[in-house]
Amino acid sequence: MTKKDSRRRYSRVVVDGEDRAPSRAMLRAVGFDDADFTRSQVGVASTWSRVTPCNMHIDKLATEASAGVDDAGAKSLIFNTITVSDGISMGTPGMRYSLVSREVIADSIETVAGAEGFDGLVTIGGCDKNMPGCVMAMARLDRPSVFVYGGTIRPGVANRDIVSVFEAVGARASGSINAQQLREVECTAIPGAGSCGGMYTANTMASAIEALGLSLPNSSAQDAVSDHKTSDSRRAGEAVVALIEAGICPSDILSREAFENAITTVIALGGSTNAVLHLIAMAHEARIELTLDDFTRIGKRVPVLADVRPSGRFLMSELIAIGGIQPLMKRLLQAGLLHGDCLTVTGKTMAENLEAVSDYPDEQQIIRPFDNPIKRDSHLVILRGNLAPDGAVAKITGKEGEQFKGRARVFHSEEKALAAILGGDIVAGDVIVIRYEGPVGGPGMREMLSPTSAIMGRGLGDKVALITDGRFSGGSHGFVVGHVAPEAARGGPIALIEENDEIVIDARARTIDLVISTDEMQLRRQHWQPPQPAATTGVLAKYARLVGCASRGAITG
Repeated sequence: MTKKDSRRRYSRVVVDGEDRAPSRAMLRAVGFDDADFTRSQVGVASTWSRVTPCNMHIDKLATEASAGVDDAGAKSLIFNTITVSDGISMGTPGMRYSLVSREVIADSIETVAGAEGFDGLVTIGGCDKNMPGCVMAMARLDRPSVFVYGGTIRPGVANRDIVSVFEAVGARASGSINAQQLREVECTAIPGAGSCGGMYTANTMASAIEALGLSLPNSSAQDAVSDHKTSDSRRAGEAVVALIEAGICPSDILSREAFENAITTVIALGGSTNAVLHLIAMAHEARIELTLDDFTRIGKRVPVLADVRPSGRFLMSELIAIGGIQPLMKRLLQAGLLHGDCLTVTGKTMAENLEAVSDYPDEQQIIRPFDNPIKRDSHLVILRGNLAPDGAVAKITGKEGEQFKGRARVFHSEEKALAAILGGDIVAGDVIVIRYEGPVGGPGMREMLSPTSAIMGRGLGDKVALITDGRFSGGSHGFVVGHVAPEAARGGPIALIEENDEIVIDARARTIDLVISTDEMQLRRQHWQPPQPAATTGVLAKYARLVGCASRGAITG
């Protein structure tokens, strides 16, 4: 294959030769001319949608990326995939579709790019599942690719964001605010386009993907509506053409060391527990072995340095104002905590990208120095014990304490638990157990932002614990443990907990245990019956049949 042919490795099969005249005829109708058939074809996968502010502006970013591709001498084609809104569907049956959408997005991007014969790919994601879905497709296709993050939302009135609204619901239930105050928070928290404003799942995953080397430097730390984000999108289009010329594919970038860089960056930023689930799934598609134990191993030596929401004080927009995550990554590199020789989509190594990056301003308070961290080791604590033999993921920043012992309050759905919290039935010392919300049991591992926000709003954040085989939003905080595996629907020990059982969680020892005898556990197992499936038709039923364990990324392949 000649170098010219290698730039058109896939598209030439679709458009070259007299027998491909029908294909060319179709493409002429969408804007191709004779010269375009000699160019590399680049698909621009847009997650634009009006269903959520996270993605409502991405059509404009896709247009910029497309222009960048064309200006660099290739031919762009924009196509869309879906998105769903976690923030809107949270606390409802619709949230069951959230994690499912990650698989749908990955499948749909792979399907279009594979069918159309694209030589390269730009993917643009703006919400939690868009981003891992985009990367999973990029890894499967293994064609020159660049990811663009849609960017973060600007703060609402009084520095509010979406979590402010969820917590205001809890405050209203406790009587600490009135209905008019709740409405005022509702109407002023979300001022426009962009992803949720703290170090929640969207900003966490954007940062992780930049640390992987799949997006341009600083793509993760830009306001959604800004000249910087417009420029980032156009430059991504140019960059993918350079990758095609150089023959650099995701498999050249997505090494084990690159995933370790992503884990390190997520920990330093105090990022979402969802990063554990998504990074394992992304690594699977890249054919890299990544496990819960890797998070423990890396977490022992990497401190939490970012004082950001939900557990800290600052929003992503404030981190952007002092330089974003690039200075933090440079500090991590200089401390020997990042692999600087990993290749990135710039065609340069991580160390080369960071060489000219300036440090943060002296007066900033958002990123702590290594000698004064938020926490000296990871906030993402992998727990095991008789309650989670295959593992669970806790988010422990330290302010909640590192140990909890309490009595179980058992609920078979998020809605029932939320009603108990808002109704005042949960008191200090309780361990709220929300089960049958796992990958199969949900199905779809709903996020528990409504219950955790209600707990915070009622002033119980440091007085109760919550465990679930579901997930947590990146906006959740408090003493919370999710991804409990095996899940209840598959007969995991979480299914055997009874009301008022004692549960002991020790983040220092990394254990989570149900305080009953082995004989009692076996007796309960003998009497346990699997529940009827929550979904028997459609995509949820299909997902439940195919999905694997949360500790292995809840993948369907």
